[in-house]
Amino acid sequence: MPPDGKALEVFELTVRFGETAVLERISFSVERGQTLGIVGPNGAGKTVLLRALIGAIPSEGSIRWAPGTRPGYVPQKLDLERDLPVTARELLFAKGRVARAARSEVDRVLSLVGLPLAVAGAPIGHLSGGQLQRLLVAFALLGGPNVLLLDEPTANVDEAGQESLGELLHRIQREEGLTLLLISHDLSVIYRYATQVLCLGHGRPCFGPPHEVLTTESLAELYGGPLHVHLHEH
Repeated sequence: MPPDGKALEVFELTVRFGETAVLERISFSVERGQTLGIVGPNGAGKTVLLRALIGAIPSEGSIRWAPGTRPGYVPQKLDLERDLPVTARELLFAKGRVARAARSEVDRVLSLVGLPLAVAGAPIGHLSGGQLQRLLVAFALLGGPNVLLLDEPTANVDEAGQESLGELLHRIQREEGLTLLLISHDLSVIYRYATQVLCLGHGRPCFGPPHEVLTTESLAELYGGPLHVHLHEH
């Protein structure tokens, strides 16, 4: 059991695929109601970390969730053919039956993520990138999770949609009292919304507040080359 106030405590987490350690001795913690941003280059093990945290793949070390934790997982993309003749609402009703959620809960989460019923009644192949990401968030919210793990939720969304989705997640977190673990390549999203950052990459993993961890020097080490970082007030 994590100490009081913590939603999650991870100690020396290691994940191996065969003889290769994808993650090695990673340690961090997440306070209840806070946002952990997870950053790093492709292949650093970010998605592997989320899958290990929810028990989808075996790992070594210690993963301690607070009692009563109900995780919801938002993948990078919908693992369904886009031309499948099913509507967004039908997909949510199917999840609702598995999660034993009332049918009214489907309409509630659609409203929460800002998907009108007219859009939710359309085949999933007709949804834009931003609408599809909102559907994935709604899908994860069914069943009443108190922790959301999000794997690059702003991927495949244009710049305006990224900002809108970031604000949406922040609002849902506040209204629903959620703890968020968020993978993102968009450092502006991390700077704006994350309370702590976990960096995975070429150098040693690092963990701490964004303004302390995401320096030009640490990012150059993380991504294996020089980076130009511009910080601004907003």
